[in-house]
Amino acid sequence: MHIAEVRAYVLKLAHDQVYLGRLDDGSELTEDRGYVVRAPWRSLYASRFETLLVAITASDGTTGWGEALAPVGPEIPAEIVSRLLRPTLIGARVGGVRPAWHRLRDLMRERGHLTGHQADALAAVDIALWDLLGRQRGVPVAELLGGAFRGTVPAYVSGLPADTDEARAALAADWAARGVTLIKLHLGRGVREDLATVDAVLAADERLRVAVDAHWAYGVSDAARLGTALQRRERVAFLEAPLAPEDVEGHRELQRRLDLPVAIGETLRNAYEFRHWLDRRALRVAQPDVARTGLTEALSIAELAAAHHVPVAPHHSVGLGVATAAGLHLAAALPDMPYFEYQPTTWEAASRVLRAPLVGTPGTGLPLPEGPGLGVDIDEDFVIRHATVHPSAHRSAHHPSADPSENR
Repeated sequence: MHIAEVRAYVLKLAHDQVYLGRLDDGSELTEDRGYVVRAPWRSLYASRFETLLVAITASDGTTGWGEALAPVGPEIPAEIVSRLLRPTLIGARVGGVRPAWHRLRDLMRERGHLTGHQADALAAVDIALWDLLGRQRGVPVAELLGGAFRGTVPAYVSGLPADTDEARAALAADWAARGVTLIKLHLGRGVREDLATVDAVLAADERLRVAVDAHWAYGVSDAARLGTALQRRERVAFLEAPLAPEDVEGHRELQRRLDLPVAIGETLRNAYEFRHWLDRRALRVAQPDVARTGLTEALSIAELAAAHHVPVAPHHSVGLGVATAAGLHLAAALPDMPYFEYQPTTWEAASRVLRAPLVGTPGTGLPLPEGPGLGVDIDEDFVIRHATVHPSAHRSAHHPSADPSENR
C-alpha cells in the first residue's frame, strides 16, 4: 500500500463570533479590515477562522486528514505541502509514519527550517499520516501512540470574550455553574489591570481557579511583579507567556523567582527547542500545540518533559476539528497531562468541517473521539466547496474547480 495523492486546502471561515471577541478599543474585527494587531499584543489576528487542512490518500482510496495551526496566511504552509512535501510523499509506503517524518523534516533542515511555516506544514502532514494509518488498521490514533491513559480529557476554558471585568465575571460565573473549575484569562494589559481582572473573576465563584496568559507582553521586572501578586492569590494555576517568546534566560530568571508555574510552548515547534527551555528550567508547564509540532514530534517533546518532571498541557487556539481531535488523542496518550485548552468559540467553529460535531464540555471533560484514526468524519464536500486556495495541479478528476467565486 502506498500514498497516491496529497492535497492541501486553505480555509477561511467566517463565524458568528470572532476569536477572543472585540478588540480592546471596543471595535469589531471585521473581514474588510484584513489582518490586524490586537493591541496591546503584538501579533496579527484574522476576523475569520483560517486554517490549512491536508488530505493524504492511499492507493486503496483510504484518506487521512491533518491540520496545521495557521491562523494567519495559511496559503504559505499550503505551498510548502504542495511544492516541497508532496513529491517526497507520493509513492511512499503507508504506515511508515516515523520514517516519513524524519525524511520530510530533513528536506530543509540544514537551511534553518525546523520551525515556522515549514514546521506547520510538516505538522499537518504528520497528523494526516497517523490518521491514515489508524483508519487502515481500524484503531484510534491514541492506541497507535501507545494507548490512552484516559478516555475523557480534562479541560479548562480559555478566554472570556467581554469588554469589562464585570462582564468577564458574569461569564466566569456562568461557566462555574456548568461545572468549570479553571478559566484562563487573556491579559497582558498592565500589571494593575491584569490583577483587577483576576480578582473580579475569582470573586465570581469561590470554586473557580484562574490562569493568566500574558501574551508575551512584559519585561522580567513587571512579569515578576505580576507573578508574585498572582501567587499570593492561591487560586491561580499558572502564568503563561509572560515575556518575549525568544527570551529563554528571562523566563528562567522569572521562574526562579516564582513558585507559580510558568507555562510555555505554543511558539515552539520541535524537541530541540523544548530541550533548551527544559534544560534551563525556564518553564514548569509545557504547552506544545500538535498542529504546530505534529504528533510524532509531540511525543518526543512529551518524553523530554517527563524526564524533567514537567507536565504537558497541550495548547489549542483556533485549530478546527482535525487539530482538535489530534490534540485530544495526544492528551489522552500522555501520562502527566493536567488539562487541555478548550476555546469556546473555536469549539463551535471546529465542527463545521465535520459531518458529526465534537461532543463534550469543559465542565465534564472532553471524550476522546471514537472510531479509527482521529475518530472524526471530515465533510470533504464542505472543505472543497469552501477552500479559498485549491491545489489545481494536484486535483483529482472528481474534485470541482476552485473558482474563487464559489467560496463567498
